Amino acid sequence: MSLVARIQDLVDKLSRWLAFLPPAAARLTLGYVFLTSGWGKLHSLDQVAGYFETLHIPAPAVQAAFVAGVEFIGGILLLAGLLTRVASVMLACTMTVALFTAFRDKIEGFGDLTDKSEYLYLIMLIWLAIAGAGLLSLDTLARKLLVRRRDPSASGVTAAAPRARHS
Repeated sequence: MSLVARIQDLVDKLSRWLAFLPPAAARLTLGYVFLTSGWGKLHSLDQVAGYFETLHIPAPAVQAAFVAGVEFIGGILLLAGLLTRVASVMLACTMTVALFTAFRDKIEGFGDLTDKSEYLYLIMLIWLAIAGAGLLSLDTLARKLLVRRRDPSASGVTAAAPRARHS
């Protein structure tokens, strides 16, 4: 085996071994960002509603409470890795609305869009919605438990053979 092939094999093995890291890092980072943002919004709903009113968002008080709740609960779910895909889609929707409302006058081209943290959050959320929470998550634990419950042989436990009836 050539040196290049050995190096490539080593890189491939290392990549597989570390595959748990990117989704965990993305979830923990975004989870913290949204948990703290949602918490802040929940404690200043009047100010958030006033800001939403300046953006001409309909029912600003209702939307402020909704967005604050989605960010706070979504952040908790991402941190735990629970219902990650659902939380990611909900949070991605809030980031899309933010980009189309709060930043619509500030974005003239793709470069302006990529300068916004909301855009980067949106990209990471889309990735999590597609890829899932990763190995270090409650989603993975729940999936493993469901598989074991449906198929006891999947966990290495075999069902006892039925006892013969003696009449």
